[in-house]
Amino acid sequence: MADVNRGNRPLSPFMLGKYYKLQLTSVTSILTRITGNALIVAGLMVVWWFAAAASGPDAFRIADDVLRSWFGDLVLFLSVWALWYHTFAGIRHLIWDQGWMLEIENAERLGWAVIGGSVVFTLLTILVV
Repeated sequence: MADVNRGNRPLSPFMLGKYYKLQLTSVTSILTRITGNALIVAGLMVVWWFAAAASGPDAFRIADDVLRSWFGDLVLFLSVWALWYHTFAGIRHLIWDQGWMLEIENAERLGWAVIGGSVVFTLLTILVV
């Protein structure tokens, strides 16, 4: 077997702060995956609400109470943010697919634009709707 001299090098990038600095592009990429999965869960909640409405008044009352509770309000509010975030992150990836704005400074600027745009559009959506 080969003798591998690792010295004092870190064995994993997950030792945050000490060896590895978390990058904005990494965070936005991870958030894109999380928001995509969260939108699936929110979509299932809405489907449950529609199915309960078709099932009868008792089932609808339960589903409606859950969606109108503080928990339901929180999930739906975060779903609006996730929808905007996921949309802007998708646009960012379309820009990158064209080979544009791939430099680190521009990529970070796009990351902040995705985060800021999603927050602004979420607030506008909540205030208007």
